[in-house]
Amino acid sequence: MCLALVIFLLCAAGHKEGVEGIHLNWVDKIPLDLYLALALVVGSCALLLGIDVTGVDFVPAVILLAILLALAVLLVMSVLMTLSTRFKSGAFWKNTIIFYILRFLARTLRAIGTGISYCAVHLPLYWQAGLIFVGISLAELFVLAAFSRSAVVVIWVIAKLAEAPLLVLLAVSLQKLKSGGEALAAGNLNASVDLNHMYGVLKHHGENLNSIAQGMQKAVQQQLKFERFRTDLITNVSHDIKTPLTSIVNYVDLLKKEDVQPEKAKEYIAVLDRQSARLKKLTEDLVEASKASSGTLPVHLEAVDVNVLLSQVSGEYQSRFELCRLEPIVKLAPESPQILADGKLLWRVFDNLLSNICKYAMPGTRVYFTSEVQSDRVQISFKNISNYPLDITADELMERFVRGDSSRSTEGSGLGLSIAQSLTGLQKGSFDLVVDGDLFKANISFPLLNV
Repeated sequence: MCLALVIFLLCAAGHKEGVEGIHLNWVDKIPLDLYLALALVVGSCALLLGIDVTGVDFVPAVILLAILLALAVLLVMSVLMTLSTRFKSGAFWKNTIIFYILRFLARTLRAIGTGISYCAVHLPLYWQAGLIFVGISLAELFVLAAFSRSAVVVIWVIAKLAEAPLLVLLAVSLQKLKSGGEALAAGNLNASVDLNHMYGVLKHHGENLNSIAQGMQKAVQQQLKFERFRTDLITNVSHDIKTPLTSIVNYVDLLKKEDVQPEKAKEYIAVLDRQSARLKKLTEDLVEASKASSGTLPVHLEAVDVNVLLSQVSGEYQSRFELCRLEPIVKLAPESPQILADGKLLWRVFDNLLSNICKYAMPGTRVYFTSEVQSDRVQISFKNISNYPLDITADELMERFVRGDSSRSTEGSGLGLSIAQSLTGLQKGSFDLVVDGDLFKANISFPLLNV
């Protein structure tokens, strides 16, 4: 019966009516080791008191022993019940003085370790290396002083004095590399690693870091240039499409609203015809530029006589040259060189260049078309003096929708040079521009075909 009652009390320990889970009373919140120590003291005192009862009269002794026995039972049950409650709550180990002491020591050691780690990270590298060097050297010195002769200690001191400058040089070099890497990581592309007094692998690594900075700087500049070109492209396309469309809309509106005389109607229709043709040409150039840059145009390579093709295309433009007051000077290579190209596409390249010359060359000047053999290549050149100040670079002229006249008052889409470059590339040739003041020069180069 007593055993069943004890088991019931242990099972009921920690439970309270109306409270879910395990409930800890004030006894259960006392640190376990402190509570056990107090219980041990009380039990020991009761035991000693019980031993001393033997000298007392029978009746008082029996009463006192009964009281002590009851206290012992209560004490044992209290210990058992608090142990049961603590086990159930999972706080058996955590609610002890030993646990508090160990946790305090662990936190103290962790804080010390964090402080040491912080100092190690934020101290300059040469200070870190110096402290490690001094620590290891002192440990070695103690060992040598205890177990070696004085001569060995002297040799050790000399060796350490020789090692110290090398260690300082190494630490300073590593600090430079570390600072350079951190600057790059922070986005400072103008930072560079000082390579003075660096040698071997460390110097090579420093050069690599500087190269990375320069490469990233070029990439950023290229991206900024691309963004600027993209903005200009949108502006130029909008202008080139809006101008003819505005004319078409306005003149159609005039034809609708006004009682237009036949002569006036013819004038309006001529403007409509010119502007619609301009818009059609812009659309065709856009399609051709897209095909040329994507490489989807069919290319049929065959032997082409450069002199014959250049003479033909310059002859086709003779009347336009006279109209623009330009004097063509054609200088052909005496060897009559041949290249491997697509005649139709190459004609289109020449046509774009001559069309640009007629639009942008200064009236009353000469324009030069030359072909010459240079080693194993044939170079075809077109030169003219611009009628407009060329205040942009050759690379910018090659961009789509960029014209030689910034006012964009002349006819054209600004796609001619871009199309010419793409078509030349499709035929395995090279195309580049040279701008020197008002001198404009386009160079086309193909491998010489050995017949």
